[in-house]
Amino acid sequence: MTLVTTELLRRFDVPGPRYTSYPTADRFVEAFGEKEYILALQQRRVGSVGKALPLSLYVHIPFCESLCYYCACNKIITRHPERAEVYLRYLSREIDLHTAHFGVGQHVSQLHFGGGTPTFLSDEGLSELMGMLRRNFVLVPGGEYSIEVDPRTVDEQRLAFLAQLGFNRLSFGVQDFDPEVQKAVHRIQPADKVFGLVESARRLGFESVNVDLIYGLPRQTPESFGRTLERVSQLRPDRIALYAYAHLPERFKAQRRIITAELPMASAKLSMLANSIQVFMDAGYVYVGMDHFALPGDALGVAKRLGRLHRNFQGYSTQPDCDLIGLGVSAIGRVGATYSQNVKTIDDYYDAIDHGHLPVARGLALTRDDLVRRAVIMALMCQGELLFEPLEQSWLIDFRSYFEPELQQLQEMQAQGLVNIDREGVQVTELGWYFVRGVAMVFDRYLQADRNRARFSRII
Repeated sequence: MTLVTTELLRRFDVPGPRYTSYPTADRFVEAFGEKEYILALQQRRVGSVGKALPLSLYVHIPFCESLCYYCACNKIITRHPERAEVYLRYLSREIDLHTAHFGVGQHVSQLHFGGGTPTFLSDEGLSELMGMLRRNFVLVPGGEYSIEVDPRTVDEQRLAFLAQLGFNRLSFGVQDFDPEVQKAVHRIQPADKVFGLVESARRLGFESVNVDLIYGLPRQTPESFGRTLERVSQLRPDRIALYAYAHLPERFKAQRRIITAELPMASAKLSMLANSIQVFMDAGYVYVGMDHFALPGDALGVAKRLGRLHRNFQGYSTQPDCDLIGLGVSAIGRVGATYSQNVKTIDDYYDAIDHGHLPVARGLALTRDDLVRRAVIMALMCQGELLFEPLEQSWLIDFRSYFEPELQQLQEMQAQGLVNIDREGVQVTELGWYFVRGVAMVFDRYLQADRNRARFSRII
């Protein structure tokens, strides 16, 4: 870590996107609405490529029983399970609105339940939701079917029920094992509970178990987080998602309950990140990229090794660039060269469906330049490598001319040891992985023209 100087931090630890898409979701516009989304769905139905490629489905379940102060997700805090019963009825109607435009029986190779807390739903509710999906889509054998799990809401019997429903991947929200940190963010869950659930998941035959961690939370120190890292290494999940906490209380009301003075400084966060990478690599994990680690035999680790890694709205993925249908309040989708997002409040969601409309609030139709830059940014974020010739052949451009200003900006990063540039392309260095979002930001045309970046988290 001696290579990471104060000057590097000052220059490159700036707010920036996570690039789960390009252009990023903050560029979506209300001029893209239901009409444009329906056109994209219909084009998929008649297009040979769209029909040949399976879909990815994301279902947003917004309900939680208690509030985690760090959370920036779209959520509804409630102890009334009947609210979920109403929500499921509207999800069924939203699915019907989709199949009216692209037909029943589309193949699905990836399914993810996110939230909120998907396991807020009762067993009956989860069964009902999976039933309506299976009636309208074909979940292909060997697909990735995952659900986010709050360890406080499940036991071994409930995990067995999830396996019976067809889920083969679990993601446990851990964040930190330290009791003081858990108190500070209002999420108390004993480590023994998580260890027992992961052991149960293995006995039940789940193909992959992921654990989410967050560094930069209040009361965290490099030493305390180091103890969490050691516990996670002992837990040995198949995948680890390690996220930097983004403190944006002006945007997310829940975060106003966090005491700002208790947040670690940027230098401490960098130390946590560096130590995390070292601990997990020493434990045999593959450093997949910015926020993901995987065991070498896990599908994500294999994809990294073979250069088949992808990135979508859920983060790093093994799935190719397939269309994504987002279902539920605030869900984001991608169909063809378009992005779309549903309305963000449950009342607006219900109102749109009651009037027979797909609940699309905004979106974006990508330009050719958007598509070129997306290919560049995803290559950097997924492979850490940008080869000129394949991009030139795919997009019929002269890379050095098209991106002359960007390559000039990268010269400074090369001088700082973050990238190497040669005749073949651009390589992100080991040091550069700490700042890979900053490298990608160079190619973000929208961001370069917009200096108001405070809405993003810092890249360290």
